Amino acid sequence: MARMFVDGDDLVLHLSWRERAAARRGDVRVPLTAVCRVTVEADWWRALRGDRERGVWIPGARCIGTRSHHAGMDFVAIRPRRPVVCVELRPSAPFRLLAVSVPTDGEARATAGWLGRTAPKIDTSTPCRQPLPVPEESSEGSASRCLTAKRRGDRNRPR
Repeated sequence: MARMFVDGDDLVLHLSWRERAAARRGDVRVPLTAVCRVTVEADWWRALRGDRERGVWIPGARCIGTRSHHAGMDFVAIRPRRPVVCVELRPSAPFRLLAVSVPTDGEARATAGWLGRTAPKIDTSTPCRQPLPVPEESSEGSASRCLTAKRRGDRNRPR
């Protein structure tokens, strides 16, 4: 089973040899400074977001590998009916989320608490995982649509 630990200034997600073969990659390393929030998800399926990419996806048995969505990529090592530790990462990291199943709820809470104390810049404003931003609602897209509408309005307005 996958497990997380700190090695120097990095958070390491260590995979068993079977998980490495299934995910078609080695251990995942991210800098501790990239960790922005750590939460526990009691419902394992809520940690899955986006479309599956590389890895093994056996419904009701395992989900191991990468998933892509409009905000980036997630790495998951999930087994159904087990709590999941979700580590949200800043955009500078190779993934936006690391989601790892742990055997018990107590172990999930202990892992999340330990990682929350270890990472230097944790956002504790909310105990919940943040949703992905909707592409149409991004501030950049809204501003360009407003400017375009304003220009159109200026041309169509009678003088």
